[in-house]
Amino acid sequence: MNVVRIPFCLSLISAALYTMPAKAEQRQSWQLQPAGVSQMAHGGVGLIQTPTARMAPAGDLSINYTDNEEYRLWSVSIQLFDWMESTVRYTDVRTRLYSADPGFSGDQTLKDKGIDVKFRLLEESTYLPQVSAGFRDFGGTGFFESEFISLSKKWHNLDFHLGIGWGYLGTGGNIDNPFCQLKDSFCERPRGFAGQGGKIDYNRFFKGPASLFAGVEYQTPWQPLRLKLEYEGNDYSNDRAGDLQQDSNWNFGAVYQWGNFNFDLNYQRGNTLGFGVHYKLNLHSASQLKIKPAPRQLPEQIERTEITDRDALPQALYSEAGFVLQTAHMTDDEFVIYGQQVAYRDGAEAVERIGRILATEVPAYIKRYRIVNYGGNLPLVETVVDAEQFIAAARYDSLDADISSTYVRQRPEQHTLDLTAQPAQTGFYSGLETFWIQTFGGPEAFYMYQGGVFASAGYRLSSNLSVNGTAKLTLLENFDKFNFKVDSQATPLPRVRTYIREYVTGSTVSMENLYLQWQDQIAPDVYAQAYGGYLETMFGGVGGEVLYRPVDSNLAIGFDINYVQQRSYENDFDFFDYKTFTGHVNVYWKPEFLPDTQLTFNIGQFLAKDKGVNIDFAKRFDSGIVVGAYAAITNVSAEEYGEGSFTKGFYLSIPFDLFSLRPSKGRGRLPWIPIARDGGQPLNRPATLIDATEQRSPFYD
Repeated sequence: MNVVRIPFCLSLISAALYTMPAKAEQRQSWQLQPAGVSQMAHGGVGLIQTPTARMAPAGDLSINYTDNEEYRLWSVSIQLFDWMESTVRYTDVRTRLYSADPGFSGDQTLKDKGIDVKFRLLEESTYLPQVSAGFRDFGGTGFFESEFISLSKKWHNLDFHLGIGWGYLGTGGNIDNPFCQLKDSFCERPRGFAGQGGKIDYNRFFKGPASLFAGVEYQTPWQPLRLKLEYEGNDYSNDRAGDLQQDSNWNFGAVYQWGNFNFDLNYQRGNTLGFGVHYKLNLHSASQLKIKPAPRQLPEQIERTEITDRDALPQALYSEAGFVLQTAHMTDDEFVIYGQQVAYRDGAEAVERIGRILATEVPAYIKRYRIVNYGGNLPLVETVVDAEQFIAAARYDSLDADISSTYVRQRPEQHTLDLTAQPAQTGFYSGLETFWIQTFGGPEAFYMYQGGVFASAGYRLSSNLSVNGTAKLTLLENFDKFNFKVDSQATPLPRVRTYIREYVTGSTVSMENLYLQWQDQIAPDVYAQAYGGYLETMFGGVGGEVLYRPVDSNLAIGFDINYVQQRSYENDFDFFDYKTFTGHVNVYWKPEFLPDTQLTFNIGQFLAKDKGVNIDFAKRFDSGIVVGAYAAITNVSAEEYGEGSFTKGFYLSIPFDLFSLRPSKGRGRLPWIPIARDGGQPLNRPATLIDATEQRSPFYD
């Protein structure tokens, strides 16, 4: 089950994104001009059935649907880096049923999920081709499992491609496997799949029959139209849809581009007509038009000697800079503001807007502005602005004016926090979010969903202690199609997650969580929290967390420990007998050699008492969109885990700023979990310190 949480206001605003064309790298020779790229039938840059060495521009995301009689394929391809392409895919095999049991899956046809990846090994130059290697459907049941090496070379309006494939791409065996000459074990390809599916079968790579494939793509004088011709090495004798008739190894097709859409038509195997529709956008340049006030202009001379209107400053900070002022303090040469940034996701833009307001509202003799940003009740970052340098840069007094050089970010100094008493943060608060639970590839239907709202409320007893709760209200769903509430797989693991269908169908109105939380900074750069109650849909208990996170550091380290008991799915308040300790050492690292990337390692014990590590890879694009993938490797074997062999998933994290006409903060998460079972499952804590302290070293903001 995949859960999407989106603020209520999202339904009231425009959801249209527009994309700016990616800036093309300037080349000096016609030989090096990159060919127009398009998606192949299985997703990913290629011709029709065969991949090429080409890559899409970095950040390109393509959503694809293709149809070629026996198969319907839905895929999403993302160019994570200019040297790495990844694709996820669902295939509908029209010639086979999902199962032989009508009571289990009715008359639904077979669905298969797959994951592909391609790496650029050599970039094209004047004399050398571009070279890439890739792995298709490398984790799972391997219906289309292949490995390939491909070369591409452009000549005027022609783009030539040559490759060698193994597995599905090499079933024709039109050449001898070159690796077979090195070692006999490469001559035969093992059959079946490892474990319970979902594992990477390294022992099959580059083994068995091999085939050459080739093709050419022609950019016609009419810019929207490209023509394709390919020779493929698959003979379709061992296809999941059956032994398909192949009258020719030659396939040909055409691609027509209309805006961000590509439409293709092709003729395959000498007897099969295929077509496809593809929509692409660039995750770097995706943006939304904004309605926001212009940055305040600074006069040539600032001679203000006092603050004449005390109401003007908080109003201006909120309306022009999205900063909610809690209190302020002025010394002989400094002006300090304390508050929370609620709009302007770009921290540099927020600081500049605040600085421009302070420069025109506070006395001219002030030498420094100090901006103390809070996250909830926690003072997180202090930005110290040199007023004279800032004003000069904001006026563009010099050609090399750089506003970012006029301020520094640091941890809040104690003497700054002691300058004034903070207003008491007590009382009620509330919020409303929409949610969308979705699942793909189930036996009852390919796509199943449940939508509604999360209504949250709380009472802050003090600046550090609060009571919080969330109610779930279901408004629409098709979960009534469920034929079973729990799978029949017998594994030794306790069912910590596989009762999910029972939980999500129990009641139209249910209690998502209800807990008491304490949170504070306990030392410089060290934060702590403790909590107890109904913590998530399936578990309640008590726990605590500590996190060390310096300002603007690429590394943060912490740990959490929890004692929890499984909640009943029969009502909101009772518990089952199952109890366990779960906790992890948590490492968050942004490596310098992978720009705009964060790696997270959660090392410890999971809910089913299995021990291991969850590794999360997240890539951030210029638009603020984050694409991530994770996998949990524990001491549970594939047989004990069950179908899928181990926990894994993918997600897209989208800033709400891309959907709003006004600057905003916050984001929603769109997950895709191929198969969720009981091993490697963490507790879904209602609040984490890494999220609460995001301003300290922004990655998602």
